[in-house]
Amino acid sequence: MGDQSLQERYSPESICFGCGPKSADGLHIRSFVAGDEVVATWNPQPLYQAFPGVLNGGIVGTLLDCHSNWAAIHHLMTRAGADKAPCTVTADFHVKLRRPTPVDRPIQLRAHVVESSEDRAVVEATLESGGEVCARCTGTFVAVKPGHPAYNRW
Repeated sequence: MGDQSLQERYSPESICFGCGPKSADGLHIRSFVAGDEVVATWNPQPLYQAFPGVLNGGIVGTLLDCHSNWAAIHHLMTRAGADKAPCTVTADFHVKLRRPTPVDRPIQLRAHVVESSEDRAVVEATLESGGEVCARCTGTFVAVKPGHPAYNRW
């Protein structure tokens, strides 16, 4: 894949606020495969503060949700031997905020699939800053079928 993220390769026209390459005002998460994990580094901006120096919890949730979704997509593609990304949606996700996330340094996202079936994957993910886990997430991501509004969105 080279320097292309999963989003840029499989969904270059996406307008998703969290991970869409075409979202004018989005977060532009760029997820990459690294062994059994999907990883990303994201640089927070003061615009996303909850209070001075600390990242907003909703932004933390968005980062974990979108990044985890791409871990699920990659896993489902690999499992099926597909060359096209399935259109997946978040069925559920739970975020545990463990400590404030600073906005003055890069954030690392890590996600891996812990359970899957033909059309869904359960993903565990972390958001780290300065080598400390600031948040954890577990979510279920489902490949949608024709008739769903997200079907064929790539």
